[in-house]
Amino acid sequence: MPHLRTDGSRLTWTGDGETLVVEPWGTDAVRVRSSVTGDVVDTDWALLPAPTTQPPALPPTIDGDTATLVQGRLTVELTTGQHRDWQVGHHVAWCRVTFRDRTGRVLLREHESGGALKLRARDFRAHVGGDHRLVARFESDPDEHLAGMGLYQQELVDLKGSTFELAHRNSQASVPFVVSSAGYGMLWHNPAVGTATFGRNRTEWVADSTRQLDYWVTAGDTPAQIASAYADATGHVPMMPEHGLGLWQSRLRYTTQDELLDVAREHRRRGLPLDVVVADFFHWPHLGDYRFEDEFWPDPAAMTAELRGLGVELMVSVWPQVGVDSENFPQLAGENHLVRTDRGLEVQMAFGGPSMFVDVTHPGARAALWELCRRSYHEHGVRIFWLDEAEPEYGRYDLDNYRFHAGPGAQVSNLYPQLFSRVFHDGLTAAGEQDVVNLVRCAWAGSQRYGALVWSGDIACTWQALRRQLVAGVHMGVAGIPWFTTDIGGFHGGDVRDPAFHELLVRWFQVGTFSPVLRMHGDRQPSRSVTAADGSARMDAGADNELWSYGADVERVLVGHLRVREALRPRLRALMREAHEDGQPVLRGLFHEFGDDPRAWQVTDQYLLGADLLVAPVVHPGATSRTVHLPAGATWTDLRTGERHAGGADVEVDAPLHVVPVFGRDGAGGELGDALRAIG
Repeated sequence: MPHLRTDGSRLTWTGDGETLVVEPWGTDAVRVRSSVTGDVVDTDWALLPAPTTQPPALPPTIDGDTATLVQGRLTVELTTGQHRDWQVGHHVAWCRVTFRDRTGRVLLREHESGGALKLRARDFRAHVGGDHRLVARFESDPDEHLAGMGLYQQELVDLKGSTFELAHRNSQASVPFVVSSAGYGMLWHNPAVGTATFGRNRTEWVADSTRQLDYWVTAGDTPAQIASAYADATGHVPMMPEHGLGLWQSRLRYTTQDELLDVAREHRRRGLPLDVVVADFFHWPHLGDYRFEDEFWPDPAAMTAELRGLGVELMVSVWPQVGVDSENFPQLAGENHLVRTDRGLEVQMAFGGPSMFVDVTHPGARAALWELCRRSYHEHGVRIFWLDEAEPEYGRYDLDNYRFHAGPGAQVSNLYPQLFSRVFHDGLTAAGEQDVVNLVRCAWAGSQRYGALVWSGDIACTWQALRRQLVAGVHMGVAGIPWFTTDIGGFHGGDVRDPAFHELLVRWFQVGTFSPVLRMHGDRQPSRSVTAADGSARMDAGADNELWSYGADVERVLVGHLRVREALRPRLRALMREAHEDGQPVLRGLFHEFGDDPRAWQVTDQYLLGADLLVAPVVHPGATSRTVHLPAGATWTDLRTGERHAGGADVEVDAPLHVVPVFGRDGAGGELGDALRAIG
């Protein structure tokens, strides 16, 4: 017989071979787990332990076939029963979960069986000799709006009607947390490869291979309340250090110590602010050596010391690949610290030579990787790392063909970038560093607590790519990753001699100025070859990518916006503290502050920096003006002209190449006016 019971504040239902557990997991939140292979498992993929200091809730109640758990703003109902299945000859037990707000309105509800359709809301289908494919089905409110899910290359602010691959790729970071305009947020707490579909007729989450169902739901009156609850559940981002607020200068790639130092010296000679400069990939002898190649970088400690004297931090690229010719390959392979391949050759990537990935799901592998980087980088003064290839980027994304210490690739692949960030966060904090920030190309739920500054990968140098990154930044913030940046100008291509690219670069730099982190990077053309003293070839380098590399006219506009960025520092510092303490995104969709404005869930080419600055960049070639939607509920001031506008209307504004339209909410942002007007 099916059975409902309470255990303190926890509800458990058993029946038809299944165990379902619902328990409080935050002030206004619960965690739901279900298993058909025994008891539920206490995995800690992203969720932190349930808070012990949360306000006491009333004990769950059971009234016949219904159980109720009230947790702050959220009420959960379990409705149970049996039905006679004539095909199998006996009664089949069922349990349906419903989530309501404090007024009794349904927020989310598991899908019904459909009678003769025999649909299952929690549909476990066994793999022969293994675990299960899982489909979790929910009823869908056709009128809700959705945001979150991380980084996908598309231009939709409202995700309703969309489907997403739950898998990472270069320029795709799957962070399975979604926020609904109906007043709830849901985390799919499962790192398995799969899909998420937000249809008008139903919502479905699919895990291709898993042991159990596991998700977390919270209720909130506003997106800000939901963001705060989610940060409490999965971890708060550290406080952004001061060197995160200014310009990060990079190109593909500075090939020598002197070349990199000359760029920092030139910034100081020109009086240009610079916070971070980057030593990009293939500064090493072999992939996986995790050290500077002596011929090109003879004295890393002296380099970092000079940079610090200039007020500049050095960021160093680290890849998780280990080449078969690396000096560290025998050790890492011998200690089972590399990802395994189930079928075919062990080689998992061929760029820069055949290589395998460090298995960062293995605690020993994480410790070994950090120790290599500590000796070769941190001991020389490096305290910011660029964690590239973090998806990881296999030669082929046959994710079910890889096996980790934590389990089969189909079950745990999405955890990889979170644990890659953890290697360096934990290593740096153990070494005494505070306020850790590391640039990383991918993320999963919980990555933010490890100081992950996510950038959007190897995107094209196109206007379409620029538009997509605006949307990506909004969704990353909703998904709980408040630190986001892009390669200004895009990564692939961009000829430094091309006026058309100059226009794109300027417009992208304007977006970067009003982003969480301002960062120059890209594989600029024409490229140049690099050779060692013995004539052997090294990885090619791109063209120059400094503010002065594109001619005097472009330099003037870029430098002007760099001055604006410096004027933004106090505001950015406050926003970073808000992200750290309350879990709020730095870059926000209009809906985050103006959910009652009917346009707020539809505008794709505007965003908010914090609560008070509305940024409306030009994102189409040749445009010298644009239409700006000013949300209802505030008065808006054009920070360059001083013109005031009532909210709830669209306005047409001039935007020649040196102008990015920025509006202050109810008088905010006046400190930026002089810097914006000085650009010309």
